[in-house]
Amino acid sequence: MRGMREYVHGLAGTVRREVVAARHQAASRLVRGHSPGGDAQFGLDDVAEAAAWKYIVGQDLPVALYSEDGGLQHHGHAPEHLLVVDPIDGTRPAVAGLGLSTVSVAVAPLTGAPTIADVSHALLLELDTGASLYTERGSEGIEALGYDRTVPCLSSTAELDRMMWSLEFNGHPAALMTRAYGHLIDRSANTGGVFVFNSATFSISRLITGQLDAYVDIGNRLLREDPALLPEFRRVGNGAVLHLFPYDIAAAVLLAEQAGVTITDAFGKPLGDTVLTDLGVDNQRSCVAASTPELHRALLEAIRWHPEPATDPPRTVAEPPRTPAGPTSTAAGPTG
Repeated sequence: MRGMREYVHGLAGTVRREVVAARHQAASRLVRGHSPGGDAQFGLDDVAEAAAWKYIVGQDLPVALYSEDGGLQHHGHAPEHLLVVDPIDGTRPAVAGLGLSTVSVAVAPLTGAPTIADVSHALLLELDTGASLYTERGSEGIEALGYDRTVPCLSSTAELDRMMWSLEFNGHPAALMTRAYGHLIDRSANTGGVFVFNSATFSISRLITGQLDAYVDIGNRLLREDPALLPEFRRVGNGAVLHLFPYDIAAAVLLAEQAGVTITDAFGKPLGDTVLTDLGVDNQRSCVAASTPELHRALLEAIRWHPEPATDPPRTVAEPPRTPAGPTSTAAGPTG
C-alpha cells in the first residue's frame, strides 16, 4: 500500500519518543498486571501501548490493531489492514536502561485468520538508538537506517565453538534449559559469546547487523515433545505458558528471511503458519535462527531435545562443632 512505510515509521517513532521520555520514571519499573498472554506488564508498557493507540486514532487510515496488552482493537470503518504491534519487545532491558529492545510493527491483510506468511510490511525500531530495519514482502532485501555499517551484514560463522548467540530464560525453567543446551554454553562462552537479552526482536535483529551468529528459544519444542513439562513452564510463568507469541516475531521473521537469515521453529520448520491473533499454547512458537545454514543445522543436531531429569546430589548437612567433654583451660592472652 502506498504510504504504509511512512505510517509504520510514524507509529514506531511516536512510541519510541513516549517511552524514552518515561523510561527513567519510578512507575515505569512497577508491574501493573499481566498481558492477555500472561506476561508481566510494567508501567512502561502502559506508556507504550497508549502511545501506539493515540497515534492510530490520530490518523485517517482505518486499521485493526493487535498488541501485546490491548489485544484486538479497531479504528475506523471496515479496516483492511491488521497491525501487529509489540510496543516494547524487551521491556526489562528498557526499564533497566540497557536499551536492548525494539518497537516491532508488522502489517498484514485483515482477512480470515492472517498468519506470519501474510505479513506484508515489517519494521523494527531500536528504542535506544533510533536505528531501524524495514522491509516489504516481495521487495529486494531490507532498508536499514541509523547503523554505522552496511546492513544486512551476516556473519559466516558455522562452528558451535565460535558462535556468539543469545538464548531465552523468561518463562523457561532454567534447570531444564541448561540441561538442553548447557554443553553449548560451555563450548561457546569463552571462544564465542552467550547473551540473554529477553527480547526476540533485538536478538534476531543482531543477526541481521552481523553482531550475533545465532538465536535460540526452544522451550515450545520441549513442551510439545513432553507435555508433562507443562506444570514446570506454568510455575516459572506465574501460571501461564510464556513461549514466543505471534507479536514477538511477526515483524522479525520477515526481516530475517529478507536478509538471508536461516530462521525456523525448533523442529526446523517454517514459522509462516503462525496465526497472528492467537495467543494459545498451540499457536506459540519456538525459534532457531542462524547466520548460516551450516550453523543452523549444527544447532538443531547438537541441542539435547530430550534432556535427562535433573538429579540433585545428596545434601551434606554440616555437623555442629563438638564441645570437648569435661573442664577445659584457655590460655590467657593480652586484653584491652
